[in-house]
Amino acid sequence: MIKRTLFFGNKTSLTTKLEQLVIKTDQREVTVPIEDIGFVVLEHPEIYISIPTLTKLSDTNVAVIFCDAKHMPCSMLLNLNNHYIQQALFENQINASAPLKKQLWQQTVKTKIKHQAKHLQLLNKPYDVLYYFESKVLSGDTENMEGVAAAHYWKHLFDFNFKRERYGDYPNLFLNYGYIVLRAAVARAIAGSGLLSTLGIHHHNKYNAFCLADDIMEPFRPLVDAKVIDIINRFPDKELTVEIKAELLNVLTQTVYFDDVKSPLMVALTKTTNSLQQCYSGTTRKINYPSLWN
Repeated sequence: MIKRTLFFGNKTSLTTKLEQLVIKTDQREVTVPIEDIGFVVLEHPEIYISIPTLTKLSDTNVAVIFCDAKHMPCSMLLNLNNHYIQQALFENQINASAPLKKQLWQQTVKTKIKHQAKHLQLLNKPYDVLYYFESKVLSGDTENMEGVAAAHYWKHLFDFNFKRERYGDYPNLFLNYGYIVLRAAVARAIAGSGLLSTLGIHHHNKYNAFCLADDIMEPFRPLVDAKVIDIINRFPDKELTVEIKAELLNVLTQTVYFDDVKSPLMVALTKTTNSLQQCYSGTTRKINYPSLWN
């Protein structure tokens, strides 16, 4: 089932009653079944949300995303008790061997580069060399083919001079917002699979609580890139308007493919993180990443 993403950009009161999220503004009051919600984005500084509401949302694995004064997502509330055998799953994850993690990172990088190549191909941009780079990815990506491929990808992705910057202006602003949304969705799926987002397979910054989310989101980034190009072609705005934010949030409902089986991205992420859990337990040695385009 596709969960709903609720965005609140105005002064609002959020409470709960009879398993419903009660949304009150100066103009009206509406309710939404909490079981239908996957994400709540809180952007306005005068939003009121009760502690019981936050608890209820957490209990049903709703990711609550809080935005800063610049209207950019800055923190997130996730359920930390989401699986009936969580301690055993944590132990498997903590004890994962270095060779296993290197193999999983190799799979992740190869999939990311293949998706970048397919995206460039769909845009009629030079893409063949990316498949060569993908074939050269070693265990642990010790030769950094991810970086080599990224240099080619960003050079050819846009029809104008572009420099990828984490805190840059247009269109980096769109990319960054989309990546933050994607990261939140991956973190939610990881928590639902009973894993710790803090313990990555490759990323390992002691100040980063979402290392594993940063690992697993990598092959999905081209979906955000494609959405940003679509936005550039359809919207004249160079600022993050409410309409553009809505477009970027809709990435979570886009269709991806497990072989010929269609799946919304939000559902596919759970399949991927469940397969990672099975890698840690020894059931399989391959992460089940979908294809972004058929």
